[in-house]
Amino acid sequence: MRKKQDETFEWIVEPLLQWYEKQARNLPWREDSNPYRVWVSEIMLQQTRVEAVIPYFNRFMDNFPEIQALANAKEETVLKLWEGLGYYSRARNLKKAAEVICDKYDGVFPKEYKDVLALPGIGKYTAGAICSIAFGMPCAAVDGNVLRVITRLNEMNRDIRDEKFRKQIGEQLECVYPQNHCSEFTQSLMELGAVVCVPNGAPKCEICPLNKGCKACEHDTWGKYPVKNEKIQRKNIHKTVLILYYKEKIAVQKRPETGLLAGMWELPNVDRKMSEPEIKKWLQEQNIDVISIERQKQVKHIFTHLEWTMYCYQVDCKPKENVFEWVSTEALEREIPLPTAFRKCL
Repeated sequence: MRKKQDETFEWIVEPLLQWYEKQARNLPWREDSNPYRVWVSEIMLQQTRVEAVIPYFNRFMDNFPEIQALANAKEETVLKLWEGLGYYSRARNLKKAAEVICDKYDGVFPKEYKDVLALPGIGKYTAGAICSIAFGMPCAAVDGNVLRVITRLNEMNRDIRDEKFRKQIGEQLECVYPQNHCSEFTQSLMELGAVVCVPNGAPKCEICPLNKGCKACEHDTWGKYPVKNEKIQRKNIHKTVLILYYKEKIAVQKRPETGLLAGMWELPNVDRKMSEPEIKKWLQEQNIDVISIERQKQVKHIFTHLEWTMYCYQVDCKPKENVFEWVSTEALEREIPLPTAFRKCL
C-alpha cells in the first residue's frame, strides 16, 4: 500500500523526470537495469568521482561479467582490479556478497529490500539505490547529492550527518515516488546533485528544473546548505617507507588482517620519521645488510580520518634471511595489489 503523498516534495517529481529524460549522462552502468551492474557501480561510486570510476567499472565487468565469476575469483585478483580506488573493504565485501548470492540465491540477485540490505557491504543507501533502480521499487537512496538538493530546496538547517534526519528525508521522498518511474526518479535526484546542484562551487541554478520552487535559489542562501557539524581533525602519522632492492626485486609484506588497509600488501615501513643511521640500524635488526641508501621524495596520503606523511628511501641491500617477500617489478605492476599510498612512493 502506497503511503500518503507528502505535499512538500510532490511538486519536484514531474520537473525532475522531464529534465532527466533529456539531460541524463550516458554512463556504462545505465545501459540496462541489471542489479549486478547497478550494485557494483554504486559501491565503486562511494567516495569516488564518476569520471574516475568509469574505467574501473568497465575493467571489472570485463573480468567479472556476472556474479558467479566474481564469487569464484581470487581475492587478490579482485583487489588488483580495485587498486587505486581505495577503501579496499568495499572490494572484499563485493566478493563476499557475491559468494552469499551464489550460495543462498543460486546466483540470482535477491529482489527483497531486506535481503539486499543483509548482504555484506550494503547499507541503506545502496540497498535503496539497487531496489529502486534495478527493481522499480519506491525505495529512497539518500546520499550526499540528494541531501544537498533537498536541504537547499527547503532551507533545512538540520545536520545531514544526523541519521534520524536522513531517515526522515528518505521517508518523505518515498511518499512521492512515481509508480512505474521509481528508477528514473532515484537517478534524477542523484544526477541533479552531481551536475547541477554541485558539491563544490556555486550551483547552476539557471539550468535547474527546480529553481522556481527552491528557497535557497530564491534567497541566494545556497552556501549555507547542507549543514554539517565540524569534522574531527585528521590525525597525522609520520612514516618512513623503504623501497628495498635485492637482485632486481623489491621487498613487500602483508599488513595485519584487521584495521586500515587490512590484509593488503605494503612496502616495509616504520611509524616515525627516521634518519639514515636509524634506518640502517633497523634493517640490521631485520637481518638485512645495507649496501647503499638514498633519500627519495616525501609523500602525503590522506585517508578519511588519517593523514600519512611518508619519508621514502631507496635501499640496495642483501638479506641474510627472508623477512620480507621479494617480488619483481613486473609482478608488482600486474599481480600484487598495492595501495595507492605506497604506490605513490614508487
